[in-house]
Amino acid sequence: MMKAKIFLKNRIAAAVSVVLSTAALQPVLAGENDATTQADAIEIIEVRGIRGSLARSMDFKRESSGVVDAISAEEMGKFPDTNLAESLQRITGVSVSRANGEGSQITVRGFGPEFNLITLNGRQMPGSGFSRSYNLENLSSEGVSALEVYKTARAENPSGGLGATVNIVTTRPLQRPGEQFAIMGKALYDSSNEKGDDITPEFAAVYSNTFFDDRFGAAFTFSHHRRDFQRQQANIQGWQANVPLPSLDSQFVTDARPRDAEGNPIGNHFFPKDMNYSIEDLQRERTNGQLTLQYAPTDNLTLTMDYTASRAVTGLEVIGWGIWNEFGGNINAYELDERGTAIFADIGGNDGSFTASKGTTEVTARSIGFNADWQLHDDFRLQLDYHDSNNKTDNGADKGSGNWGQVILGSDQLVTKIYDYRTGDIPQMEILWRNGTNVLQPGEIDSNFGQFIHSPGESEIKQLQLDGTWFNSRFNLPLLEIKGGVARTEQNFGGWNAWSGLRGGPGFNPSFKEIFPDSMYTLNSTRNFLDQFQGGGANMLTNYYYTFDFDEAVARQMAFLTADVMGSDVFVPDAYFNGITSQSSVKEVTNSIYLQSAWEFDIGSYPVQLNAGLRYEETDVTSTVRQRVERQVNWESASEWIMQYQQGEDTFLTLTGKHDVFLPMFDLRVELTEDLIGRFSWGKTISRAPLGALAGGRSLSGSPRPGARSGGQGNTNLQPFESSNLDLTLEYYYAEGSYAAIGYFRKNVDNFIQTTITDITIDGLHDILNGPRYNQAVADIEARGEQATSTAIFEQMLANGHGNADGRIEPTAQDPLIVWSISQPQNTDSKSVDGVEIAWQHLLGDTGFGFGANATFVNGDVKFDTESLEQQAPLSGLSDSANLQVFYEKDGLSVKVTYAWRDSYLIGVGQAQGSSDAPPQFARQYTQWDLSVNYDINPQLTVFFEGINITNATERGYGRYEEQFLFARQYGPRYALGARYRF
Repeated sequence: MMKAKIFLKNRIAAAVSVVLSTAALQPVLAGENDATTQADAIEIIEVRGIRGSLARSMDFKRESSGVVDAISAEEMGKFPDTNLAESLQRITGVSVSRANGEGSQITVRGFGPEFNLITLNGRQMPGSGFSRSYNLENLSSEGVSALEVYKTARAENPSGGLGATVNIVTTRPLQRPGEQFAIMGKALYDSSNEKGDDITPEFAAVYSNTFFDDRFGAAFTFSHHRRDFQRQQANIQGWQANVPLPSLDSQFVTDARPRDAEGNPIGNHFFPKDMNYSIEDLQRERTNGQLTLQYAPTDNLTLTMDYTASRAVTGLEVIGWGIWNEFGGNINAYELDERGTAIFADIGGNDGSFTASKGTTEVTARSIGFNADWQLHDDFRLQLDYHDSNNKTDNGADKGSGNWGQVILGSDQLVTKIYDYRTGDIPQMEILWRNGTNVLQPGEIDSNFGQFIHSPGESEIKQLQLDGTWFNSRFNLPLLEIKGGVARTEQNFGGWNAWSGLRGGPGFNPSFKEIFPDSMYTLNSTRNFLDQFQGGGANMLTNYYYTFDFDEAVARQMAFLTADVMGSDVFVPDAYFNGITSQSSVKEVTNSIYLQSAWEFDIGSYPVQLNAGLRYEETDVTSTVRQRVERQVNWESASEWIMQYQQGEDTFLTLTGKHDVFLPMFDLRVELTEDLIGRFSWGKTISRAPLGALAGGRSLSGSPRPGARSGGQGNTNLQPFESSNLDLTLEYYYAEGSYAAIGYFRKNVDNFIQTTITDITIDGLHDILNGPRYNQAVADIEARGEQATSTAIFEQMLANGHGNADGRIEPTAQDPLIVWSISQPQNTDSKSVDGVEIAWQHLLGDTGFGFGANATFVNGDVKFDTESLEQQAPLSGLSDSANLQVFYEKDGLSVKVTYAWRDSYLIGVGQAQGSSDAPPQFARQYTQWDLSVNYDINPQLTVFFEGINITNATERGYGRYEEQFLFARQYGPRYALGARYRF
C-alpha cells in the first residue's frame, strides 16, 4: 500500500509544479481513495478557471495508463462548455453529432454513438429509450467534476466501448471536505425564436458539506434549463433509384450520363420522392438533480449512496408545405446530371400539401446506486458497487392528446409539379394548379388525412460489481498490484409503436373543403425563411406558404368526419385506433470476470510501467416481438397504399441467442526522458449489435407504396463487433501547462454487420399495381390521349367499378403477388480503421494567453461506395475533425474563443422514403465558433457572457452525391448573460 500512497503524492507534486506560479492544485479526477487522501493530510489549494482545468486534465493524461484524455471542471459547478458533448469534442479524436443545434452524441475515432460506452462513476448507463446510444444533452454539467475518455482497452471497465469508454465523474463530498456552495443563473437569448419567450432562464446550484470530523458528507446538485427556439428546414425523405422512365420527346429530356457504343446511357438514375419545407417552433426544458451521501465509519471504510435524475421535455409545433412524387407515367420532363441524379423534374399527379404537426417528447432518466469501499488492510482493498438505472423516452407526453399528431391538408387539383436543384444551396419546388396560377387559394384547400403516433421506449440496467485490489508490499518484484473482479449486468430494452392509420382519408375524394373556412389560413411570405442559404428567403421559387392552427384543424375534422360520414375512416386523433402496430424487447444478461495487473520496472535507463489484463464475458440474449398477421394491401388514394391486418389477438415470438468474448489488453508506458513519454497499447474491445437488429421476427411496411415494398427481419444470434486495437503515442511535456502529442491508432474489427436484402412473395398478399384492372385503366386513359398519372389511374379504376363502398381499391386473386424486399442483418467480414491524432496545448508563461488545438485524421475500408446499389456494411460517423480554443485569463478576466470543425461523414444507411437498396445519408462538413467571457467581481462573484454558434452555421445533408439533397437546417446564434456566486 505504501507505493500507492507515494504515487498519489507524486501526482499532486507534479500538478503543483505545473501551476507553481499560481497555486497548488486539488487532487485530480476520479479513482482516488478518500481514506488515503485524508491520511496523507495534504493541504490543497484549488486553482480555478481555464488554466486550472487544463492543468488537471494534462496531469491526468500524463500519469494514466494507456491512451486516456480528460476534461476537468474549471471550478465547482462550472464546466468548460455549455453541455457535456460540446466539452468532449475538445478532446482529440472526439467529434459530436448535433440535435436542435446542440451537441448530443459523440463519435470517437470514427466510431459513432452506438460504439461508445457511457459510464457514470464507473457504472454502465442505459441508452436513451430503446437504444444503446446515450444523449449527453439531457445531462447538465453542473454536478460533473470531470469527464474521462478511455480510448484503449482496460480489463476493469465494462465492455461496450469499442470506440471509447467515457466516464462521467460527479461530485463526492468526502473528496473535498468542508462546506462549499455555488449558485448560477443566466438569461438565454436565442435569435431564432419567434413564438416562445425571447429570454428564457437557466439556473443551477451545487452544495457540498462534511460533518462529524469529515466522517459524513452530503452533496446536492440541482439545475433547470429552458430554451425557446425555431428550426427552419428543407427536406427530402428519400431518393428512388432506377424508377420507371416514360418515353418522352428529346426536347423534354436532358441526360448528361456517359453513353455506350449504342448511345444508351451508362449508370443508374435517381429521383426525389418528395420535396418539403418546414418551420418548427420548439420549447425545451431540462431539469437535473443529484444527491450523494457518504459515510466513513472508520478510516478504512467509505459507504456511498447516490441518486441521479434528469427530465428533458421538448414541445414541438411544426408547419410545413411540399410535394409528393410518383414516377413512370407521371414524369413530363427531366434533367439528369452526369451521375444520373435528377436536378430538374416536371412531374404530374399526386398532390401538394400544407401540414401542421404537434407533439411533446419527454426523456426521463434515473439512477440509484450504492458503493462500499473497504481497505481491509494495507495490502488489500475491496469495492462493492450496485446500481439500478433506467432511461425512458415518450413522444406522447402531450397531456392533452397523448400522441404525436400530424394533419395534412392540400389539394390534388394540379397540372404539374416542378423540382429544380440546378442552382442554389436548396432545391426549389413549384406547383401549377388547375386554377391557372402557382398559388392555391384558401377555399381550394381540402382534407387529405391525419395521423397520430405513440412510440415510447425504455432502457434499464441493473449491475452488480465486486472488485478487489492486492497491493504488493511484501515481495521484491516489479509487480505493483493485481486487481480482479466479477460483475453481473442485466439490461432490458423495450418499446412499442402505435399508429392510427390515415384518419379521415386518405385522399381528396370526396372533398371536404367546406369544413375549413378561409379565415383558418394565414398567408405567409418566405422572406425570412432559410435566408442563410443561397436561394432561400424571398428568392424561393414558391415564395409563399399557409399556416393554420393544428388544434382547430383536428377539432373541425372530428366534428365533420364522423363514422356516419367516413365509415372506418372516421377521424379519431388516437394513435391506438388500430391497437399497437409493433412491439419488441431485448434482454441481455452478461456475467463477467477480469484480472488486471500493474508493473513498474526499468529497461536500461528508461522507467517503464506495464498494465496487463484479461476480461471474459458471457451474454445471453432474449428477444420478444409482437407479430401481426397481414391480410392485404389496399390502394386507398392516389398516393397511399395501406396494409390491412387480420382481426384478433396478436402473437408474440421469443427467440434466444448467446455469445462470449475474451478481451485481453496491455498498456506499456516508457519515460524516454523526464518530459517525453512513449506509449504502446494493444487490446480487444467490443460493441454489441444494434437493438433493432437483435429483435427477431419479420415485419412488413404498414404503408407499402410502389418502390417501398419493404420489410425487415432481426437476428438474435448476431455476434458483437470485436476490435483488436493498436495504439502508439508520443507525448512531450515541455513547459508549465504545455504539451504536444502525436499518436497512431489502428482498429481491426471483426463481425461487422451487413444487411442483406432478399426479394420474396407472400401467399395471399396480392399487388394491385400492374394487375389486370390496373393495366386496363392505363389503357383506357391512354386511349383518350391523356397522361396516365397515378392520380388518373386511381380515378379510372374507381370509374371502372373497382372501388369498395368506401372508395378504396382492394386486391383480387387475379392480381400478381407483391414482391417484398426483406432485409436481415448478418455478421460478415473484418474491416479496419486507422488514423493519426495530434494535440498541442500551450500556456504563454505569465501573459495569461494560451491555446489548445487538436486534429484527428482517420481512414479505413469502411466507407460507403456511392456507385454501388448492393448492400454494404459501412461505418457511420467516420470523419476527420479539428478543434481549437484560444484564451486569455488574468486578473479576474477570462476570454475564450473555441472553434470546432468536422468533415463530411456518413450519418447512416437507409432513407425514410428511399428505394430498397438502402441509400446513404451523409452530413456535409460543419464548423462552429463559440465565445465565452468571465469576469470576477470579487473572489466569490463572477459575471459572464456566452455566445454559441456566433457565425450562424447551418447544417446540410445529402444522399449518394451532394446533388442528392436530403436536408438543410437553420437555427441561428444564441447568447447568455449570467452570474455565478460561490463560497
